[in-house]
Amino acid sequence: MNKNLMPEDSAKLDQLETCLQERSTHFLGYPCTTDFDYSMLNKFLKHSMNNVGDSFYLGGTYHINTHSFEREVVDFFAQLLKAPENNYWGYITNGSTEGNLYALYLARRLHPSGIVYFSEDAHYSIEKNIEILGMQSQKIRSQKNGEIDYEDLENKIKDYPGLPAIVVANIGTTVKEAKDDIKEIHKILDKLKVTERYIHCDAAFSGSYAQFLSPKPHFDFSEGADSIIISGHKFIGSPIPCGIVIVLKHNKEKISNYVNVIDSLDGSITGSRNSFTPLILWYAIKMIGRDGLRQRLYECLDLASYTIGKLRNMGIKTWRNPNALTIIIPNVSKHLQHKWQLATHDGVSHVIMRPGITKKMIDRFVLDLKKENNLSVTNREAQTI
Repeated sequence: MNKNLMPEDSAKLDQLETCLQERSTHFLGYPCTTDFDYSMLNKFLKHSMNNVGDSFYLGGTYHINTHSFEREVVDFFAQLLKAPENNYWGYITNGSTEGNLYALYLARRLHPSGIVYFSEDAHYSIEKNIEILGMQSQKIRSQKNGEIDYEDLENKIKDYPGLPAIVVANIGTTVKEAKDDIKEIHKILDKLKVTERYIHCDAAFSGSYAQFLSPKPHFDFSEGADSIIISGHKFIGSPIPCGIVIVLKHNKEKISNYVNVIDSLDGSITGSRNSFTPLILWYAIKMIGRDGLRQRLYECLDLASYTIGKLRNMGIKTWRNPNALTIIIPNVSKHLQHKWQLATHDGVSHVIMRPGITKKMIDRFVLDLKKENNLSVTNREAQTI
């Protein structure tokens, strides 16, 4: 057994580090935060940790875990999202796709004959998870800004009288960061006398900061959500994809099973679960806190205004939803898409003002756009980039 890597293998790792460093300086199209440092947690990588089982079930025979840290993380976000005291449950997932899968799985168990309603702008994991679960569904039109078309939602629900409605609300759509209004969704369900209902909020990107927006979007538990998911590696930041799913405890208790071999409840999608990501999120909330999340939001909003101004000054038709960190621009060349790692869909690209982006990065991007559009570049611009 080798104690040290061969030189050529060490060189591969060095090359990867160099590549990642460079690519991170040209990263504008995805909402994954980069301004973090979790090196204090490195010492835990030598342990065979596993968060198998239910972290809220104080039992279990696998003790090399971070269940207590996971509970603290869930508690923090449950309070942020105004979950009812003593009536919430959750766990840390591998990402928001798993969170969406769990929420839909729970909804299916509660309403086996339910129809899932989701918009054209919903994340692609919604449609995939519906197929995995074998659920009936209806895709709803979106408005131009990416928000769900409430009139079309009402008409589609009318087509299935007497059946439970499972509605997926987007709290920050993938491309345009549009936010659906669950109060409006509940009004429609009340009007149609749909008593069996389940509202799931996919708040992967915006869920960490939406409570601090003014006006605040209608999406939390106090406004009628049955489940909410948030990504940990997006606005908060993590080197490992992760997420948080929070549901109403009285619903979750209807589907949990005791597993003898681990002496714990099985309530999650996967059996073995990551123990390191709970530490990452725990460290993040201790270092950032609610006030830090609010401050990060304000800094990103300022950067969004700065970017919009820069783009409009050079004649680019750009827009964003109110209080969004996502800026929509006309489709750029393949070269710039790849250079700046820009997500592109239906003829538009976007840049996302998440923590870790600087004005200097924006200035360099604007300079590239000017060159691509054959616009003049001042000496000052050329010198400061």
